[in-house]
Amino acid sequence: MKKLDLHTHILPERWPDWTKRSGYAGWIELAHERPGCARMLRTTSVDGSTPPRFFREIQANCWNPEARLRDMNAAGVTMQALSTVPVMFSYGAKATDAYDLARLLNDHIAEIARRDPHRFTGLGTLPMQDPDLAARELDRCVDELGLPGVQVGTNVNGKYFDDPGVRAVLAHAHVRSAAVFVHPWEMYGQEKIPQFWMPWLVGMPAETCAAIATAVFGGVLDECPSLRLCFAHAGGSFPCTIGRLAHGRACRPDLFPPGSRDPRDFAASGDRPARFWVDSLTHDAAALRLVAEVFGPERVVLGSDYPFPLGEDQPGALVDSMQEWPPDVRERILWSNGMEFLWAGARAG
Repeated sequence: MKKLDLHTHILPERWPDWTKRSGYAGWIELAHERPGCARMLRTTSVDGSTPPRFFREIQANCWNPEARLRDMNAAGVTMQALSTVPVMFSYGAKATDAYDLARLLNDHIAEIARRDPHRFTGLGTLPMQDPDLAARELDRCVDELGLPGVQVGTNVNGKYFDDPGVRAVLAHAHVRSAAVFVHPWEMYGQEKIPQFWMPWLVGMPAETCAAIATAVFGGVLDECPSLRLCFAHAGGSFPCTIGRLAHGRACRPDLFPPGSRDPRDFAASGDRPARFWVDSLTHDAAALRLVAEVFGPERVVLGSDYPFPLGEDQPGALVDSMQEWPPDVRERILWSNGMEFLWAGARAG
């Protein structure tokens, strides 16, 4: 079976010093310290008087397409959808600086996809703190770079999908028929429970659930009926929380906007799939069964979080192992659903 991995991350091997360029710190830089290995660092001063803070170590497969292709071939992955590492969103920066960085990152992704369109496609990043600039860059991603959509964060400086600025960008994506992949960042618990990797293990699922809930209760999905949204990490904690969300709305309607709907209205029901997509990254067969039940197998796409440690080591291995699912269901999850999400069925073959 062909495999389209919708959830993968990439960076350029090098980029300009954005701290010196902008005149303020807080930007990510890449320190190449030995062959095939680099450290992502966040600057803390413009003049270098204080050392940068370590963020993550990455390997060559995070920037080298040839290394990625070797891994893809070994895992039987036909195509990857490339998106930037979420820390590069830079939503807290000045909008014009984040806009310039987004253009650089999007040009890089688009060039890789142009060179090998049968193996790579891409999702752009946007300066979401400025809806007008974000819409402008979304248009460029679609019209000039040929990308099928964009990746956005679950929140923009604490503003979620019910915020007027965020929903304006989503509405523009709806008008442009651009796919929107939603990735958690600035997770719950980063300050309160930093131990045991809790922001990534517990905060990320909660963060994704919050984004879905604000899209549902805020009426975004009603206003944009054809908007293609896909949430990373199998929708986070939403599949296990949907009943609690529905009950909370029913027992305290005063806390919700007038006309807000039951979140189960947007889940699968009978032969009708869910209103939005999620990826398959659960690391657990029972959880993946629940995800397929809540959203419908038509709305689950392969996503591995390549090339990071929390990802699936062999993309699609868990889906492949679900032998109780007919081959056509596994094929949809591994390939066709992702094609439909990205191109609204135009390249479903």
